Order: sequence, then structure tokens, then C-alpha cells
Amino acid sequence: MKSNRAVAPALLLVALNLRLAIAAVPPVLTQIRHSTGLGSAGGGLLTALPVFCFGAFALATPKLIRRFGMRPLLSLVLVAILAGTAVRLVTPLVALFVGTAIIGSGIAVGNVVVPSLLRRDFADRRVMMTALYSLALFIGGALSAGLTVPLEHVTGLSWRVTVALWGVAGLLAFAIWAPHALRERKREDRADVADDKLGSVSGLWRDPLAWCVTLFMGLQSLSYYSTLSWIPTLLEDHGLGAGKAGWLLSFSMFPGMLAALSTPALERRARRPAVLVVVAVAFCGGAYAGLLAAPASATYAWMTMLGLGQGVSLSLALGYIVARAPDSHHAAHLSTMAQSVGYMLAAAGPFMLGALHGATGGWTLPMLVLIVLLAPLLIAGLVASQDRHVLARRDREPELVSD
Repeated sequence: MKSNRAVAPALLLVALNLRLAIAAVPPVLTQIRHSTGLGSAGGGLLTALPVFCFGAFALATPKLIRRFGMRPLLSLVLVAILAGTAVRLVTPLVALFVGTAIIGSGIAVGNVVVPSLLRRDFADRRVMMTALYSLALFIGGALSAGLTVPLEHVTGLSWRVTVALWGVAGLLAFAIWAPHALRERKREDRADVADDKLGSVSGLWRDPLAWCVTLFMGLQSLSYYSTLSWIPTLLEDHGLGAGKAGWLLSFSMFPGMLAALSTPALERRARRPAVLVVVAVAFCGGAYAGLLAAPASATYAWMTMLGLGQGVSLSLALGYIVARAPDSHHAAHLSTMAQSVGYMLAAAGPFMLGALHGATGGWTLPMLVLIVLLAPLLIAGLVASQDRHVLARRDREPELVSD
């Protein structure tokens, strides 16, 4: 228990770095497009790339867990984020995409490992730790979204160097996390060997509940990364400066933090937890409608609603992955499914919004698409909120029988 108490702050510092490197790009996306010649579709591809990597590389995570162990693997996640950050400093445009892909690949693994660690090492404090994990993700996004442009102005550095400055947080996280990973290596190796003998989980990809958890994760992520990528540009197109637009995106994450922290407690006390799904969808719908009708008026109100909706949605999505799994083994496989398929679905959002904006020259159609997608989000969430476990089972590998 003492070991887990000691590792909790380090784990949350690692979680903070799972959003810093990608949330730093949207506030300077207009600068990136002007300096590199990227169009709206190209900017959408750049912001969608890490989200696509979240999905593609999540599938490899269970094998990596068995090979390295959960805690040591998180050290490698930080190494990948730092390596990608360094690559993005190189001038050629291709390096920006390659570095972003490396960062996205590392974060993809971390996205799967952290919920599995919460289920395994913090079973008695799972709800609280899941809420703190959600909070760390929001803080990471808020810091880099709100401070990247001011840092650029204060330091006089280029956007490339300013974005890379967030790697300092990755270095700090690695220094604090690595000792915990090294001390736990032997114990995790034994756990991994035992887990490997249990084999895979069958039936998960045919389980309707697992698919609803996956769709809810994917659609709320599509909403989050679409707005993370393009809200600053939308606000700039309506007359706001880059610094103010980045601040408003950052501001939306403060009510998101409050919602992420309070949602688990509200869910426990609610007679019908599905009500929180309805609340989340209503907040997001109101925010989209406001940004569509009057983006330059009552902007703080729209961003508050957006933050609350996304905070509740993220907390619910992460909570469903852990709560709908009967044990850490199932949690790892459900997390892999939800984040692989879910993030591949979410990756379509930033690219789609950028392409639609480039084709129409405005934001009406992109925002209408986000509103329409709230319908399947609501349906998936209502099913995922049911208090039961996925029906998949462990497949034990056949044992050799000696004569």
C-alpha cells in the first residue's frame, strides 16, 4: 500500500505529459500553416495524426506490457515523447509530421497502460485515481494550450522551439518515474509471466457492451480533439488574436477539470447514472450551437459549457473502461479495444473539420457535423452506463500433458 501511495503522484505526472505535446500545436497552428504552406486539410492532418497513432499503436500495447511490464513501459513512453519532441525541432516539414507520429505512438501506449495500472495497483481507490487521471489530462492540455503563445511572446523564440519547451516536463516526469519502474521490474516480470499463461480474452469484440464503451470513448474523443485542434482557428477567423484564442481554449479546460473531478462522485450518488451522459451531451450541444450562432459573443459561456461537457464525457469514458472490466486483465484488453478503435474514429474529427472548413470557407458545416454526432454519442453512453461487466472470458492456453 505504501508503495502505491508513493507511486501515485509520479503516475499522475506521467499522465500530465500525455497531452502536453499535442495540445501545444493548435494555438500556433495558424503560424505553422503560414510558415510551412500547409492548407486547412494539411493542418487537419497534422492535428489528426497523433490521434490516429493513439488508435493504431494501442493494439500493440498488450504485447509490449508482457515484454517490458507496465511500469517500465511507461518509462519508454516518456522516452518516445521526448524523442518526438526533439525531431519536431528539425526544419523540414516532414520532420514535423514524423516527430508528431512518434509522440502519438508513445502516448498511445501510455493511454492503455495507465487505466490498466489503475485497475491493478489502485483497486481500492480506483474511482478517485481515475478522477485524478482525468484531471491530469485536462491540466496538461490546459497548460500547453493556454501558455504556448504567451511563452512564445515572452521568450521571443520560434514556434518550433516554444512547442519543444514542453519537453522539460517530460524530462522531469522521467526522472521521477524511472526509479519506481526499476524497483518494480522483478515483480512485474512475474506478473507478466502469469498473465501470459492466462492467454487472451475471447468474445470481447462481439460484446455489445464493449462496443458501446468503445464508441463512447471514440466519439467523445472525436469531439475533444476536433475542438482542441480548431477552436483557436475558428475564434481567430472571427477576429480574436492568437493569444486570446489559445487562452479561451485553455479556459474551457478549467470547468472540464471540475467536471472530471466531480463526475465519479456524482455517478455514485445518482439513482440513474445515465443522467450524466445526457448532461454531458446537452452541454456539448449547447456549446456547439453557441459557437455556430455567435462565436464572438458570450464566448466564455460557450467555452464553459464545452469544458463541462467534455470533462463529464472524458471522466465517464475512462471510468467505463475500468468499471466494466471484472479484473485488470480484462481492463487491459477492453482499454486496448476502446482506445484502438475509439481513437482511430476520433482521428477523423480534426481532419474532417479541416477539410470541410477548407472546402466551404466557413465553420457552419463543421459545427453542424459535430452536433449530429452527439446522437450516437448519447446512445452509446446510455448503454455503457449500465452497471454490469463485459461478457468476455479469459482463454487459457492448452497445457501440455505428459505421459
